Amino acid sequence: MSSSPAFCHAEAFDLGAWTAVQLALVEQALECWVAPPGQVPPSLAEPMRYAVLGGGKRMRPLLALASAQAVGAPPEAAVRAACAVELIHAYSLVHDDMPCMDNDVLRRGLPTVHVRFGEAAALLAGDALQALAFELLTPDDGSLPVASQARLCRMLAQAAGAAGMAGGQAIDLASVGLPLNSDQLHQMHRLKTGALLQASVLMGAVCGPVEPHSLNALTDYGSAMGLAFQVVDDILDVTADSNTLGKTAGKDAAQDKPTFVSLMGLSSSQNYAQELLSQARASLRASGLKHTAPLQALADKLVNRIF
Repeated sequence: MSSSPAFCHAEAFDLGAWTAVQLALVEQALECWVAPPGQVPPSLAEPMRYAVLGGGKRMRPLLALASAQAVGAPPEAAVRAACAVELIHAYSLVHDDMPCMDNDVLRRGLPTVHVRFGEAAALLAGDALQALAFELLTPDDGSLPVASQARLCRMLAQAAGAAGMAGGQAIDLASVGLPLNSDQLHQMHRLKTGALLQASVLMGAVCGPVEPHSLNALTDYGSAMGLAFQVVDDILDVTADSNTLGKTAGKDAAQDKPTFVSLMGLSSSQNYAQELLSQARASLRASGLKHTAPLQALADKLVNRIF
């Protein structure tokens, strides 16, 4: 697959046009890399492709590509990082939706993987997607230096593992019906949601030459965006319907899960999302990077995604 992200440096930034190009690139890569015909048993290939190619906002790969653009990273490395983080996200959704976790039947407006293919197939598909993410980060064609491969794999593993997404999900499952204070709720979502979103930003950045102070600023940007994403998700869970969300609305309240809305109230949660957006903007200004328009626009869209 040939790849050359159309990195946009125009002063008047058009997020819609930029996103269309990046999404086409990501979809092309995922179509090529996820369970190619003849290379994976059909009983596994079908749920894998269903889980990944069924749509979605692709916020994580977009953040990775935008961050890579900001530092001038090689396109092939950026695409691999973007797709790897999306595969981890997709696998986590497959497993989270299963009866032993959140027991959800709707994802992206379609039946969840275990509803469509059965629990065993869903479990294996998630496992295979997780493994494929790291395979993408370790090509043997010279397109990604070995040192970068190791760094990217470590970053993704940390974001997805016990000190990241999996740890946050464990806290979430253990917190059903329990009151959490602000510090506890923030810690849960820094791990469950924030770690992978932050990793998306940082993985894109380390694909190219990035100064330590710029990487620190992007770390702060990713942290703010990770929390903001969850705050807005909690808001939408109580303000939008299932058709709009593409997943079951009101699920958190029905399952008695702690959320920012249940802790802070709707109005305060909306204000907090705007505060986090301001923090993200300040971090981009502090980065010293010139081409941050996509990151800025994605932050605005993420916080204001009240569809």
